[in-house]
Amino acid sequence: MTDGLRRDGRLGIGIIGAGRVGPVIGAALAGAGHAVTGITRGSDDERASAVLPDVPVLDALDVVRRSELVVIAVPHDQLPGLVSGIAELGGWQMGQLVLHTDPAHGIEVLRPAAERGAIPLAVHPAITFTGTSMDLRQLQAGYAAVTAPPAVLPIAQALAVEMGCEPVVVAEADREAYADAIDAVAEFARSIIGQSTARLRDIGVPNPGGYLSALVQSTVERALRDASDPPPLL
Repeated sequence: MTDGLRRDGRLGIGIIGAGRVGPVIGAALAGAGHAVTGITRGSDDERASAVLPDVPVLDALDVVRRSELVVIAVPHDQLPGLVSGIAELGGWQMGQLVLHTDPAHGIEVLRPAAERGAIPLAVHPAITFTGTSMDLRQLQAGYAAVTAPPAVLPIAQALAVEMGCEPVVVAEADREAYADAIDAVAEFARSIIGQSTARLRDIGVPNPGGYLSALVQSTVERALRDASDPPPLL
C-alpha cells in the first residue's frame, strides 16, 4: 500500500457495492480529502456514477488490491460470503482497513479479513439512503453506530466523523438489538405513511404525501424531543 497516503492522512478508498449506500459513503469520504480508487458494479451504475463521477469500475478483488480502506455496502445476506470469498482468493492485505455498513453485523463477520491482517470496522450511518447527493446533507445531521476492536476504535470514530456523522459506540453483542430498533422505525414509518396517504387519496385529497409532510415532520420531531428528555424525578 502507498506510504504517501498514510503520511498525509489520505487513504485510497475502494467501494464494494454500488447501490444506494456505497457511492454516497465514497463521496462523503472523498469530500474529507480521501481518494476513491474504484467501485464495483451495482444495481444502478448510472446513479452511482452521478455521485462518484470518473471513478474506475472494477471487480471486487481489484478494488481490494488497490485500496487502503475498503468500504463494503452490500445486502445483509451477501456480506459473510463476500468477505470469506475475498479471503479465499487472497485479497485482504495486512494493515488494510475493512469497513462494512450493515446495521446488524458487528466486526465478527469480518473475521476472515482480520485473520489475514486486515483491520475490521463496522460503521452504520443511521439515515435512509436515497443514493443521491442529497444524502450527504442527511449525513451531516445524523449519527453512526460504530463497532471496532478497542485499539482501533478511534479510527472507526474518525471515519464516521469524516462521513459527517456523530459516532456512537455500539457493542458487538448489541448489534442485533440495534438493527431491530432501526428496522422497526423505518418499517413502521413507511407502513403508516403508506396507509394514511392511501386513505387521503381515496377521499380525493390531492398530493396526499405533500399534505402530510408538515404533520409527519412536526409529529416525529415532537416524539424525538420527548424521547430525548430526561425521565421525570420520582
